[in-house]
Amino acid sequence: IADPTLAEMGKNLKEAMKMLEDSQRRTEEENGKKLISGDIPGPLQGSGQDMVSILQLVQNLMHGDEDEEPQSARIQNIGEQGHIALLGHSLGAYISTLDKERLRKLTTRILSDTTLWLCRIFRYENGCAYFHEEEREGLAKICRLAIHSRYEDFVVDGFNVLYNKKPVIYLSAAAMPGLGQYLCNQLGLPFPCLCRVPCNTMFGSQHQMDVAFLEKLIKEDIEQGKLPLLLVANAGTAAVGHTDKIGRLKELCEQYEIWLHVEGVNLATLALGYVSSSVLAATKCDSMTLTPGPWLGLPAVPAVTLYKHDDPALTLVAGLTSNKPADKLRALPLWLSLQYLGLDGIVERIKHACQL
Repeated sequence: IADPTLAEMGKNLKEAMKMLEDSQRRTEEENGKKLISGDIPGPLQGSGQDMVSILQLVQNLMHGDEDEEPQSARIQNIGEQGHIALLGHSLGAYISTLDKERLRKLTTRILSDTTLWLCRIFRYENGCAYFHEEEREGLAKICRLAIHSRYEDFVVDGFNVLYNKKPVIYLSAAAMPGLGQYLCNQLGLPFPCLCRVPCNTMFGSQHQMDVAFLEKLIKEDIEQGKLPLLLVANAGTAAVGHTDKIGRLKELCEQYEIWLHVEGVNLATLALGYVSSSVLAATKCDSMTLTPGPWLGLPAVPAVTLYKHDDPALTLVAGLTSNKPADKLRALPLWLSLQYLGLDGIVERIKHACQL
């Protein structure tokens, strides 16, 4: 590597991980000893400490109470692909020190590459991507985009527009626990703006959204002067992994001009050669949230929300795009990891996960 700083960074990360792993082995061998003062906060020392001492402290804090079961405190073996993802965070800090023009070009390339790769891998052609740490954050931003798209005067008149025609967000009864409350808190909406759609009880899966009942709810909301805004469908429910009838839901959303967002673990199968028709229908949705970290066994990589929208001004207002290089650098750990695994490696990992 021509840049000595990059070479040193990779070397330091490798040595730090080795120190932590070696320290863990020593801790397990000395499991009878107690750490008395290690967990008690103290003043900052006057003289600086060396890296080995600091890493030893980190290792002690990671293992916590020695009375715990040994397995509960064991560091996960993340492998070389995990080291690549972790390197991305260190590399991001280093890249941020570049001059503005170089930083802009590099971050734009990283964001463009990662967006293109993910859209092609998961069959979501010509999509845009928003990278975020909190899994639900992408959906909150999508809700903002839907509000700005449907309420043209929202930027000027604010919540007065919503008061006159209340928005409605439809969630399945099998949705992730706490999702509705999170969205209302993030958007500043009252809970009556949420509509929980029951699952089928007579026909089909008991964990799939009842499409006929959903249409009845939509018609009732329109009659009451409300605006059906967004529907969250599941491609793999949180509890049992069932997929909603996404094709039928998409038809309904097009009929009533509702934004369709899809999330769930079954979206990972879009990368495979064979995909069930119910999951494949998700490629026609307005947005979807992917979680490549758990799917590919990668630590500290962001979740990704893919979406399609023609107005860059609205996506900027909604927070889905940003001019700040630091925001674009969120994609860096994933950019590195996808290149390390390659397309074949990504597909193999998802296949393996499906077979478990």
